[in-house]
Amino acid sequence: MQFWSLIQLLNVDYYITLSFTSLDSNAKNMSLNMVYNHAMVQHFDFDLQGVNGNARAGIFSTPHGSILTPTFAPVGTQAAVKGVTPDQLNDINTQIVLANTYHLYLRPGDELIAELGGLHKFMNWNKPILTDSGGFQVFSLGEINEITDQGVTFQSHIDGSHHIFTPEKAIMIQENLGADIIMCFDECPEPYERSYNEIALARTHAWAERCKIAQSRDDQALFGIVQGGIFPDLRAQSAKFISNLDFPGNAIGGLSVGEKKSEMLDIIDVVNQYLPENKPRYLMGVGTPLDIVQGVIRGIDLFDCVNPTRLARHKAAFTKYDRINISRKIYEKDSNPLVEDCSCYTCQNYSKAYLRHLVKANELLAPTLLSIHNLHILIDLTSKLRASILDGSFDDFTKSYLENTKLNGVNL
Repeated sequence: MQFWSLIQLLNVDYYITLSFTSLDSNAKNMSLNMVYNHAMVQHFDFDLQGVNGNARAGIFSTPHGSILTPTFAPVGTQAAVKGVTPDQLNDINTQIVLANTYHLYLRPGDELIAELGGLHKFMNWNKPILTDSGGFQVFSLGEINEITDQGVTFQSHIDGSHHIFTPEKAIMIQENLGADIIMCFDECPEPYERSYNEIALARTHAWAERCKIAQSRDDQALFGIVQGGIFPDLRAQSAKFISNLDFPGNAIGGLSVGEKKSEMLDIIDVVNQYLPENKPRYLMGVGTPLDIVQGVIRGIDLFDCVNPTRLARHKAAFTKYDRINISRKIYEKDSNPLVEDCSCYTCQNYSKAYLRHLVKANELLAPTLLSIHNLHILIDLTSKLRASILDGSFDDFTKSYLENTKLNGVNL
């Protein structure tokens, strides 16, 4: 009775310690399985349609539509992709957007969003949505007061108010928001300090178990997150542990946070050896053209990053293989589009000279047009990668792409 009483308390916004000290290991595993099954998590099918080496082309089914992978998810931190409307996102074939649990919890509040019909209705987006758990932002934005095995106390970066995030609370908030894909609450430490990564890894694994127990909605796919810094053995340990929890999908966290590109790619290689082939793999917070190609080569299915819109607000545009600063004087009289054969709205209608003028004049249209282009470049790239996997031209496509990036001075 004591065990089940604890389980019933798990959805309460409260610090809770799961204690199985009175149970032997077999009884503990049986009890956890009973709880996991009780969550009644709906099956989110992932059908692999083609493979080439480690690269995969699949379809992930969600309540708001199927996602053709590999694909890139624009980031709408506060329920809006900065400077771009939902119609414009649809025009560039966006399949899924990401919103941020931490930010929406603080403002306007997850309960308000739930009262207004959920995130899809609130932001007028009828395709799939992914919400992260808020873990990265808790550790990177707010002033941390205390980290314990129970959760994190922190101060809001907005008004200094005090808050507590536990795994149970992160799930509760995401269930209020109503996204199709939700994430486990995890700890994302600095990548190079092994001793602390070991502590954080144990905490992340325990939190993943608690997130799975806390989930009550059957129309949301809960993804586990692999951590472990730049240490291959910790990453392998984490990938095995998270895989054994049998989430509908799995993510690789804690990369693109300051480590070398070569280290990031090495870790992806390690982790994908242990993640199940029949579940989608999500590389969190990674999104340059070269990173996407390198990730797909290694078996990644889903990417997200603030890069495309952030670069646009800083006057930068992606080319096929690199980026340019459109404010440079050399573009003052350039009547060509950003990319010659680009089919995005920006390139089909405006010249570099006009875009430079908008940037120099601080016109609001500038970041919008640049964001449309940058997002299109990444989404179109994933579409081309998918097509090449399916038609057997993947090796030629990626070989040519990597050679051209080097010719343009872009390396790992």
